[in-house]
Amino acid sequence: MIDDPEEEMSEEEKAAAAAWGDMADEDSEAAAPSGPMSNRVLDQDEIDSLLGISKDSGGEDKPSGIQAILNSALVSYERLPMLEIIFDRLVRMLSTSLRNFTTDNVEVSLDNITAIRFGDYLNSIPLPAMMGVFKAEEWDNYGLLMVDSSLTYSIVDVLLGGRRGTAAMRIEGRPYTTIERNLVERLINVVLNDLTATFDVISPVTFRFERLETNPRFAAIARPANAAILARLRVDMEDRGGRLELMLPYATLEPVRELLLQMFMGEKFGRDSIWETHLSGELWQTDVKINAVLDEVSVSLNDVLNWKPGSRLDLEVTPDSLVELRCGDVQLFRGQMGRKGQHIAVKIQDRLIK
Repeated sequence: MIDDPEEEMSEEEKAAAAAWGDMADEDSEAAAPSGPMSNRVLDQDEIDSLLGISKDSGGEDKPSGIQAILNSALVSYERLPMLEIIFDRLVRMLSTSLRNFTTDNVEVSLDNITAIRFGDYLNSIPLPAMMGVFKAEEWDNYGLLMVDSSLTYSIVDVLLGGRRGTAAMRIEGRPYTTIERNLVERLINVVLNDLTATFDVISPVTFRFERLETNPRFAAIARPANAAILARLRVDMEDRGGRLELMLPYATLEPVRELLLQMFMGEKFGRDSIWETHLSGELWQTDVKINAVLDEVSVSLNDVLNWKPGSRLDLEVTPDSLVELRCGDVQLFRGQMGRKGQHIAVKIQDRLIK
């Protein structure tokens, strides 16, 4: 006879079982939402959060939501560590050059170095702005230097004797004058001269100014989908200043790509100069096998197969014929064969290896 298990449970065990049953019922109700809850409409804040849209347009927070997914689909470009050293050196040289150029207290700082698609950069240029197109002569390609309107008016104000301590007056809605364009062209030439000097440490190159553009469409030096390196420089002259943006396509940097991949100046990829010196020194102590070739004749395979012990091979040499000394297939020397003591010797007369 089987007893009922509920009769053997104590009062405490029965209470615990009832509590567990109530909890299971609550979970099942929560897992199956009612009809109105399943059709709930998202409000605007939830939609913005899903799309990665931030209310604070001035902030530089990282994208989230769908915007982060779209950005993650962009091409991840190769990092060039040596460019950071070059641009740091450019900042130091440019600070001195611009002080001499403007006879004012100028501070140049590097904001950031990023990889960007060329088309995205052209669409992000704040207008009005001046874009200087320059050519890397030895690399046979182009780069772009953007001078924003704030820096343009500041340079004009400083060079034409504007009063210190006052911000440069900006007149929007009009094209740049010839004087403004000429002064900005002089500024671009100063920057390009310093850029040439900074790249000389890794590769000699000359950056030559080509033309000045105010419309980004006319400054297209690469395809929109091509990758490029963008360096943003900040120029401060007391209460005035602006931004310089230097854009170099990856295609322009391709001739010196291996040099730019170095982590520090003078790095050798997979090479150790100490080990190379040791190896070259030990090679001089290496024993090599030298073959003395008296003569060479061509014999058919049929004759070779018919050779037997005692067969004779005639060589077209005389006692005065020269002997070739070879190491493998490399011809080294040619000399006269003779005898020295109990050994056959060769007296070298000609050097065949260069």
